[in-house]
Amino acid sequence: MRASNTLANIQKQAVHITLSLPVQLTLYTSLCALTLWTVYFSTYPAVHDSMHSLRHHTLTVSCH
Repeated sequence: MRASNTLANIQKQAVHITLSLPVQLTLYTSLCALTLWTVYFSTYPAVHDSMHSLRHHTLTVSCH
């Protein structure tokens, strides 16, 4: 009985931490950064060609 209470408490703490605002903001920011990275630096021809001029006009991102 005692082990199940401890496990339940650990699960509650894990859910509380996972659903906290800082964790959610970090996950959201990471997802946005990954999406932008994928779009900007894709080598897939259709995506690369459509984003080519945008990359050249963005000061911090070089294309070649």
